[in-house]
Amino acid sequence: MATSELNVALRSKAGKGVSRSLRRQDMIPAVVYGKGLEPCSLSVSPKDLMAAIATEAGWNTLLTLKGEGPFDGKVVILKDLQVAAIRRDPQHADFQVVDMDQKVHVMVPVHPAGKAEGEKIGGSLQVIRKELEVVCLPNAIPGSIDVDVTAMTIGDVLHVADLVLPAGVELPQDVNFTVITCTGHKEEEVEAEEEIEATEED
Repeated sequence: MATSELNVALRSKAGKGVSRSLRRQDMIPAVVYGKGLEPCSLSVSPKDLMAAIATEAGWNTLLTLKGEGPFDGKVVILKDLQVAAIRRDPQHADFQVVDMDQKVHVMVPVHPAGKAEGEKIGGSLQVIRKELEVVCLPNAIPGSIDVDVTAMTIGDVLHVADLVLPAGVELPQDVNFTVITCTGHKEEEVEAEEEIEATEED
């Protein structure tokens, strides 16, 4: 479980003018909402925010907000981050309060572990789903879903139902979709993708 503290300030005004003014002060607008808390408009340093989530959990880092307001001491996760189209600078952040006793839905990256047997003989490992939605308690959010691919050879397909999950972590998906494939030549990769699309359409 990755945790950080983040200093924020209560913001009384909104609008494009206020947002521009904040950015001139190296701050960005934000909002926090969730169970037991009326939505609050905030301002936060984008540098502090990026440093706070620079953990193995990334966006799923449990952030304890610090500042004068009803949000002080609340544990949140970063739910959305708007960035500038070209420079990719943070522009606005959404924080959601989490209840440590209630399960949350979060997106977790898929991490292939090891080198597949198929890769050793010239094949290619294709990660079809780079992220998966999981359900778990906040203190059980994994940094990633690690998938042992060492036994996969050319033609093998790993579905979501094949994954071994950390304790306390569940997958809410009803469809047994493809997560990782091991393919050979380009022609085989195209055929594999077409088969996957046909399966998921069914």
